Amino acid sequence: MDETAPIPRPTLRGLLANPGYRRLWAARTVSQWGDVAQFTTLGLLLFSLTGSGLGVSGAVIAEIVPVLLLAPVAGALVDRLPRVRVMVLADLARVGLAGTLALWHEDAAVAYLVAAGLSAGAVFFNPAASSVLPSLVNEDELVAANSGIWTAAVTSQVVLAPVAGLLAATVGFGPAFAANAGSFGVSALLLRGLVVPGTPGRVHATSVVAQAREGISALVSSPLLRALGAAQLLAALSAGATSALLVVLARRSLGTDGAGFGVLLGAIAVGALAGPWFLTRFVRNSLRPVFVFGPFALRGVVDLVLAVVTTVPAAALALVTYGIGTSTGSITFTSLIQTRVPGELRGRAFAGFDFLWQLGRLVSLLAGGLLADRFGIQVVYVLGGLLLLAAGACGRALTRGQGSAWAGPWP
Repeated sequence: MDETAPIPRPTLRGLLANPGYRRLWAARTVSQWGDVAQFTTLGLLLFSLTGSGLGVSGAVIAEIVPVLLLAPVAGALVDRLPRVRVMVLADLARVGLAGTLALWHEDAAVAYLVAAGLSAGAVFFNPAASSVLPSLVNEDELVAANSGIWTAAVTSQVVLAPVAGLLAATVGFGPAFAANAGSFGVSALLLRGLVVPGTPGRVHATSVVAQAREGISALVSSPLLRALGAAQLLAALSAGATSALLVVLARRSLGTDGAGFGVLLGAIAVGALAGPWFLTRFVRNSLRPVFVFGPFALRGVVDLVLAVVTTVPAAALALVTYGIGTSTGSITFTSLIQTRVPGELRGRAFAGFDFLWQLGRLVSLLAGGLLADRFGIQVVYVLGGLLLLAAGACGRALTRGQGSAWAGPWP
């Protein structure tokens, strides 16, 4: 055997030959189909019921609040209970919630309650799914495995969002919500057959509340996770407003209509699909600091560019880069947590980062609209860009000097 020959890179085709990964990938992909249908159809439903953008934005608030309330407990339960069981139960709960909206969708209050309930289910499902993945693949396959899940999610969004909108417009809201309920049911069936090798280490806390406190203490004690947390919060303070107000930028700064806004969204999707391909094809060690914190800075530069450009083509080109930064950063960020955090603590780690993201996103959404109306949309993007640059610099500064400890065992 030639020991100097390069080690083959993990591929999605090779990973899908792994029965455990294949089941998890299929379950998350099918579930994503339902999420896309839900997101698209819920916005259309609330606009038809309330007739206002504020009514539509209320769904975003309804989705954020459960994360802030439940994330600490959810992370502790994910680390305490069998994670596959947590995912299945979360899916079954969401079957009932989405099914309720399929039958009863004439009341905005019901729509908000269901949106909150579905978000609560995701608070449990997502940390469990991210925590299970390292038990199904080798450590050197994590980036490729996360890339496969990310690519399937983005592809689902690009392909199915227009289909969901067309379905709601032609046959009504009920079938679209029913499709979402069905997707969660299929996901639960797939996950029931998922066998996870090994078990997480025993938790030391005697109650869920004590376990949550134990998790917070452990996370705060890690320099790396403190750096990731600071970067995550700063990025959320930026992205909450800039993502929601892209339509305002398109109308006020670029002078374009709905078609132009669609071009901008498509540009982000192109970049989001290109990012995983770049990581898995050209990068050997994608968990280096430059690939974890660099994407924050890259997105910050794009936001500053968007604050000054005045044409759709220039903005679209910048947003392709933004999509690349978003996808590569999300994949490396997730893979680094999976690599560095012990199995018995991963649920709390992922739930904690979800909490920080949604907290920053909520503050950003509330402040962004006020700033845009008072000072102009360009100010929002300048501030957003500066926050993202700060996220990249802060994360890199807090991890500087760790040397080999960056990729070493948990401290």
